[in-house]
Amino acid sequence: MTLRSEFEDRAAEDMARYLLDIGALTPAWADAFRAVPRSLFLPDLFWAYDMATGRSVPVVRSEAPADWARAAYEDIPVVTRWDDGQHVGTAPGSRGTSSASMPSVVASMLRDLDVGDGTRVLEVGTGTGWNAGLLAHRLGNGNVVSVEIDPAVAASASAALTRAGLGPRLVEGDGREGWPIGAPYDRVIVTAGVRSFPAKWLEQTRPGGIILAPWGTHYSNQDALVRLTVGEDGRGVGSFLRMVEFMKLRDQRLDWNRFVEHVKEFPGDADASRTSRTLADLGDRYETPYFVLGLCVPDCAHVVNAGDSGEEGDAKAWFFDFLSQSWAAVVFSPGAPDATVYQSGPRRLWDEVEQALTWWISQGRPAVDRFGLTVDRDGTTRLWLDTPAGVLPLFA
Repeated sequence: MTLRSEFEDRAAEDMARYLLDIGALTPAWADAFRAVPRSLFLPDLFWAYDMATGRSVPVVRSEAPADWARAAYEDIPVVTRWDDGQHVGTAPGSRGTSSASMPSVVASMLRDLDVGDGTRVLEVGTGTGWNAGLLAHRLGNGNVVSVEIDPAVAASASAALTRAGLGPRLVEGDGREGWPIGAPYDRVIVTAGVRSFPAKWLEQTRPGGIILAPWGTHYSNQDALVRLTVGEDGRGVGSFLRMVEFMKLRDQRLDWNRFVEHVKEFPGDADASRTSRTLADLGDRYETPYFVLGLCVPDCAHVVNAGDSGEEGDAKAWFFDFLSQSWAAVVFSPGAPDATVYQSGPRRLWDEVEQALTWWISQGRPAVDRFGLTVDRDGTTRLWLDTPAGVLPLFA
C-alpha cells in the first residue's frame, strides 16, 4: 500500500467534512471517504471541468503539482480519457469517454444505494476505480464486483486499487452483461448513462434488490438518476431522484452523423410558422422541462446552436427524427416577440414539442422526482407520473 502524504490525509478529511456538511455524504460512508483518497485513482494528466466556463482544462501533475492536487479534491468532474484512447496531447479531445465524477455525485449515489453489512454489489463501469474502492472499503472486497469494458481503463483501475490496498473483483467485459457468476446481487450501481436497460441487470438482481442508474433519452445528453426495486416478478419499478449527467454506455452513445442527410439545405422547402415560446421555455441542462420533453417526444434528438443563423445573438434549436428524415428548427432572435419555426418531413417535431410542453404545464409543472420508470424483465420500459398506473402521454 502506498504511503499517503499529509496533504492527502488532510485533503481527504476536508472533502469528507464538506460532503457531510452539504448532505451528500452520510456518516456511514465518511470513514471510506477518509481512508480511500480520490487522488490515488487519478492519472498524472487529467482534464478538470471548469464549472464557470464549461471547459475542460488540462492539469499535469509534473508541471503543476499544487494545481493537480487541488483539482483532485475539488468537487468537480474530471475527464481521464478521451475518444476511447485514440486521443493524444494535452488539449481536450472530441468526446470524453472515461472520467471521475464529482465527489458529491459519488457520495450521494452511494447514499442512495442504501447498503449495509454483507450487501453484495455489482458496479457497471469501473472507470478510475475510486467508486469500487469506496464500496470495497465499506463492504469488503468479496462483496464487490466491478465491470469495465475498456482494457486500458480496467488496468489503470486495478493498479490504483492495489495502491490503495483494496481488491474487489474486477471484470474486463461489457457491463451490459453484468457478471452472472457473482449473481444474485443485492444492489447494482451503474456509473454510465443508460438509454435502454439490459435485461441481464434485472436477472442478476435478487427480488427486493435495487438498481441505481442514470437514465435518459437521446433527446439530450441529460440523465436522471432512477432507483428501481426489483420485484418477485422480475420487473424493476422506481422513481427518478434528481438530474445528473454521465458519459453514456459505449453502445448507447448518440451518433450525430445519422442526421447529416436530414437538412440538405436550410430552410429549403420547410414549412414556416411562428411561435411565442422562448428558448427558456424549453429548459436547460438539469432543468425538468428539458428532461420531460425527451420523455414525451420519442425518437427525437435535440440540440441548440448559438449564433449559427448568421445574425449575432440568434440561437437555433434543432429537432431530428430517428425514424424518418423529419426535422424542425426554431430560430430565436433577441428582442423579437416571436421565434420563427421551420418544419420538414412527415413528422411535425416542433408541434409535438409544444404539445408536450403544454401538457407538462397543465399538470402543474411536476418536478423530475414525480416521474418514474417501470422496466419489464425483457428490458421494455414504461414511463409514468406519480404512480406506475399513470402512464405518460407520447406526442408523436
